[in-house]
Amino acid sequence: MTFGKSLLGMIATLAALTLLTACAQESNASKAPKPPLPEASQLETIVLGMGCFWGAEKRMAAISGVVDVESGYANGDVPATYEAVLAQERAIKRGRSGKRNHAEVVKVTFDPARVDLETVLAGFWENHDPTQGNRQGNDIGTNYRSAIYTGDDMQLTVARKTRDAYQTALKAQGKGTITTEIEPLKVYQAAEGYHQDYLVKNPNGYCGLGGTGVKYPGTGSDTPAQAGHPRLDGAKLNQQRQLVVFEAEDCAYCDKFKADALDHWQSPVAVVRTLNPNPPEGWVLQKTLFATPTMVLFENGKEVSRFTGYNGELQRFWRWLGHQLLTPEQKRIAFENGTEYAFTGSHLDEKRPGTFVDPVTGAPLFRSDAKFESGTGWPSFFNPVDGALTLHEDRSHGMRRVEVRSASSGIHLGHVFDDGPPPTGKRYCINGNVLKFVPDPAK
Repeated sequence: MTFGKSLLGMIATLAALTLLTACAQESNASKAPKPPLPEASQLETIVLGMGCFWGAEKRMAAISGVVDVESGYANGDVPATYEAVLAQERAIKRGRSGKRNHAEVVKVTFDPARVDLETVLAGFWENHDPTQGNRQGNDIGTNYRSAIYTGDDMQLTVARKTRDAYQTALKAQGKGTITTEIEPLKVYQAAEGYHQDYLVKNPNGYCGLGGTGVKYPGTGSDTPAQAGHPRLDGAKLNQQRQLVVFEAEDCAYCDKFKADALDHWQSPVAVVRTLNPNPPEGWVLQKTLFATPTMVLFENGKEVSRFTGYNGELQRFWRWLGHQLLTPEQKRIAFENGTEYAFTGSHLDEKRPGTFVDPVTGAPLFRSDAKFESGTGWPSFFNPVDGALTLHEDRSHGMRRVEVRSASSGIHLGHVFDDGPPPTGKRYCINGNVLKFVPDPAK
């Protein structure tokens, strides 16, 4: 949906002529023309605070009957600009101001002939967590408060009615108390242009995930994040250790993580994807999810750690996962460039046919037929798997050496020297404790 505020100024006759895009014109034989927009006087608006307005804008725009969503600032006592709001929040945290800050909000304009206010507010309740006070997920501050700012007494009455109804639904699911501020709209200012339609202009940005996962009573359907996507069955997953990737529809970063990592997953950790924001049946999340993709590691049905968001930094994800999987000694080597004592590491005497792999990603590093006895006390290889390693200059400890890292995860493996056997003349001196050996299948 296009939800720039220019829509509001269009009259019905112009809208009927201009709303079709060039793409639609090319395929107008298969697509019906969009109905003309009503006059602005026939539309209704309400101002809603759901945390960061980028994700709120996207979620509310997805509701059928909503014709425009605009990011803005509301009901504060300071200038209504992004920099002023950030500065005021810093002053509040330092105890230097008693002025009320603005909330980041979206002004939702909808057609009452197509959608009623209660349905719009049902989308509001379902698409954020209204129990968190002055925060949404990792966004903390009074400017991220949950809020409904109304235009008249009727809206105020409906807002309070929907709050009470949703509180009942939350309580039935063991959730907390709603903290949403409900009051008449006193001040509103549209946000700067670069905040408008942010996720349309920046499709790789934040992807919202649908709040608490509790349905608004009487809607007769799941929340947008849950529709058609049942919860995973915890009994069918790996009880000891399971990674769950929580995704959302139309989430570019979810697609990117899938392409970067999931499409060629070799890690020893079992992984599964879901579009439902709730934990697998019988399992427990530490707190509500608030963005996608979110990768949650469960052990024995309980969350032990999570990685929220993905912007293409794959090695940062692997580093997070490695900190969950590796032993303290392995982490010292992998992340602190440590070295095991000679003749103490794993795989020194391993001679079976097979592959030595990255312990985090599972990516192949060395084949056993490239391993040789160097007498140094560390597993040594004369040739790596193509593309498996990256080389880096190392001037630590008063020496000049070439460090070897895993190309997939970035973990430190060891060093390479020019005193190896033919045909390469190289000796890849590797810490055995950060190798995992996978024997070839029996013939």
